[in-house]
Amino acid sequence: MEYEISTGHNALERMLIDGSAEPMDLPLSLLEDITNCFSDDQQIGSGGFAVVYKGMVGNEIIAVKRLSRNMHESKFHKEVECLMKAKHKNIVRFLGYCSDTQGKIMDYEGKMVMADIRNWLLCFEYVPNGSLDKYITDASHGLEWRERFEIIKGTCDGLCHLHEKRILHLDLKPANILIDDHMVPKIADFGLTRCLEKEQTHVFTSNLCGSLGYLAPEFYSGQVTFASDIYSLGVIILEIMTGQKGYSEDKNGLARPTIRPTMCTEDEAREQLCGWLPGECTSLFYIW
Repeated sequence: MEYEISTGHNALERMLIDGSAEPMDLPLSLLEDITNCFSDDQQIGSGGFAVVYKGMVGNEIIAVKRLSRNMHESKFHKEVECLMKAKHKNIVRFLGYCSDTQGKIMDYEGKMVMADIRNWLLCFEYVPNGSLDKYITDASHGLEWRERFEIIKGTCDGLCHLHEKRILHLDLKPANILIDDHMVPKIADFGLTRCLEKEQTHVFTSNLCGSLGYLAPEFYSGQVTFASDIYSLGVIILEIMTGQKGYSEDKNGLARPTIRPTMCTEDEAREQLCGWLPGECTSLFYIW
């Protein structure tokens, strides 16, 4: 096991140096070693389907995502399939994966039985500045227009790459866009992604997935397309430009647009979107 861990460390260190290196199969023993056996003090995030830990590889940090054992194995396979295709500066870099099943004696209704303990893990580059949502909570947070523009452009470029690879993200929102130490946005969290075949234009989903406020109307009918991601992107762009949430909840808990689209002049649009946009943005034209 020591040899396996040492070899894995060396491979990961080389991968972090070589940006063109392909994601690889990683042993569970290595991921336990770099996260101090998934200790609580290494935890940096959690959600309904996963917990994320810091992993130390030499002097570098990576993110290790430990998926829920209740998740279906096919869902893990689909996520890895999509991640292997997604390689772009505006998409969080995928470093590797681990699929491990171990037998363990456990007490079940008073009897000792052998149970299969499944471990599904994904490894990514560590993005230090957190997610986009903390940068757009209000207009005075400190982002200059040029920074906002670059974040919008980078997010658009990343999503364009996904769509060129026939990948639907399906959960695009500020919390799933990470910001690196150069303020470069990186699309993350591929737990709901779907890979489409060459001629396929849409997918059907029987369960409502994604995040309220960012879901396109067609989600509610169970049929989604690439345009569904574009809708989510539009809400995000509004939030980046205005510093306000692009939606609010009504008394029934349903998401409603905060800024209602209307036909208007350029000056009216600038006032509606964000009265504090600098003069360099006077060429912005908004028609919906």
